[in-house]
Amino acid sequence: METVVIVIHLMVVLALVLVVLLQRSEGGALGMGGGSGGGFMSSRGTANVLTRATAVLAVVFFATSIALSLIAKTGDRPSSILDAVPTAGESAPAVPAAPGGEAPAGGGILDALRQQSQPTGPQVPAAQ
Repeated sequence: METVVIVIHLMVVLALVLVVLLQRSEGGALGMGGGSGGGFMSSRGTANVLTRATAVLAVVFFATSIALSLIAKTGDRPSSILDAVPTAGESAPAVPAAPGGEAPAGGGILDALRQQSQPTGPQVPAAQ
């Protein structure tokens, strides 16, 4: 579903860019569409068609953008490490032992980190 909406969105984007580039500029020098040379439509008719096409493509562009944002909102979200912390009634996952060899006091991630941050070597008293 998401791939289909993305493909439609990209096609609308390309069409919107082309329609905007075809429109006559304010001075009339840069526009490729229209002109006084004999065309299948007058310059006024071409401007009306291109203006309406731009409006329709803009509405479709916004609709596909909103659809893509809604699809992304309801899709799979990355899980947080804090969501995996067990509650009091659940068993804790296995935590590796601290570098000193003693087992951590609790089974949580914070307890394991606290154990690793504590010095494991011999304690030297502070000088007075």
